[in-house]
Amino acid sequence: MSFKDPVCGKRIHRGKAHITIEYEGVNYFLCCPQCQAQFERSPKSYAKPELGEKARKIQHYPIKQQN
Repeated sequence: MSFKDPVCGKRIHRGKAHITIEYEGVNYFLCCPQCQAQFERSPKSYAKPELGEKARKIQHYPIKQQN
């Protein structure tokens, strides 16, 4: 599945993104360090839910240690 980098508009496959950033419950896939820096400076300018993927909640279960 591919997504659009919200900064430069480049299409990116989920597994080939430079980094994935979660912002307000949405994962955004960014292609390079420059796009990452721009997104982090001003996420509200670039964050559009339709360009990302809804972040999944992961349940954590405590591990019981045996004595």
